[in-house]
Amino acid sequence: MDSRLLGLVLVFAPLSLFSFGGGQAIVAEMQVQVVNQGWLTPQQFAELFALSRAAPGPSTLIAALIGWQVAGFVGALVGTLSIYVPSSIVMYGAVRWWQSRGDTPWRAALQRGLAPIAMGLVFAGALTVLQAAQVSALQLGTTFVALGFLLFTNLGPYPLMIVAAIGFVVLQYL
Repeated sequence: MDSRLLGLVLVFAPLSLFSFGGGQAIVAEMQVQVVNQGWLTPQQFAELFALSRAAPGPSTLIAALIGWQVAGFVGALVGTLSIYVPSSIVMYGAVRWWQSRGDTPWRAALQRGLAPIAMGLVFAGALTVLQAAQVSALQLGTTFVALGFLLFTNLGPYPLMIVAAIGFVVLQYL
């Protein structure tokens, strides 16, 4: 097996097993490992992350994009299988075991205890991508203003995107 393909398996398979809360939970560690391997720069990782989020599908689509960068089509296939197969096998077994246990007090405690861990991992991933993308204060401010409009008004995302795009174009020419 090509050492690049083996490298993809060795990076993505363990990450697959630690993706509590979904693919967002492993973005921070994925970025560290991919950059440390020398496969991508932090900026390239941020660009692939943005592309994976803009495309329809799961957030772990980035594994296929990284695999493509590392070893072409076969790399994309290996990256995809490495990020999905290990966790799918574990989840299948865990769900069968979980359903056989019924309603026990420790089951509810475990569910409550894992929720903050998952949220912390998601926030760590978001922070890593923000740092790699070198987000400016203006961009961050725009994000929070848009979030406020989405949460506290009936305004949809498309008008906000149009206004933000026009605003950034106007600011670029001032």
